[in-house]
Amino acid sequence: MISIFDYGAGNLQSVKNTLGALGAPYELIRNAGGLRGATKIILPGVGHFGQMMRALDELRVRDALVERIQAGVPFMGICLGLQALFTSSEEAPAERGLGIYAGEVKRFRGDLRIPHMGWDEVRPCRETRLLRGTDDRVSSCAKYFYFANSYYCPIVAATAAVCDYIVPFTAVLEQANVYGVQFHPEKSGPSGLAVVKNFIEAC
Repeated sequence: MISIFDYGAGNLQSVKNTLGALGAPYELIRNAGGLRGATKIILPGVGHFGQMMRALDELRVRDALVERIQAGVPFMGICLGLQALFTSSEEAPAERGLGIYAGEVKRFRGDLRIPHMGWDEVRPCRETRLLRGTDDRVSSCAKYFYFANSYYCPIVAATAAVCDYIVPFTAVLEQANVYGVQFHPEKSGPSGLAVVKNFIEAC
């Protein structure tokens, strides 16, 4: 059973639709008790870093979420759910991230359009379970996924794949039980379905 943490994220329904298309059973959870009973956790997210972190604190789930991740429970963060794993974000400097990984999420600065919006290439920098098989499923969109982000995560030791938009940034994070993607697999067609399926099967 996959537990989707529901803090009010705008992409919650599309994540539910993706799991439904895969035939994967899931439940919505909204409290620390639900997290402590979860065997797989997905944290979706769109919107503002500060609003997300305040919502987690208002629901009093920050400590439980960190505890479960550190205990080895499979976790996948999507978009803002990936950014939440870091120490902080320029989008809301006063709000603490979960601090699973050291580093600051930064805003794109440059001549290209911001936000980074649409299909873009994801380039593996080492073997990654999340991207396994995506080449075989849609040859015309191999390793291309749908992005919608004004802020980007730094490249760290756990980075498994990068995207180059103004600067290289973490597109896929993968280390032990922790997975994260900056793109939206729920909006990325068959390749996105493959990523979510790989998370389910890898765990």
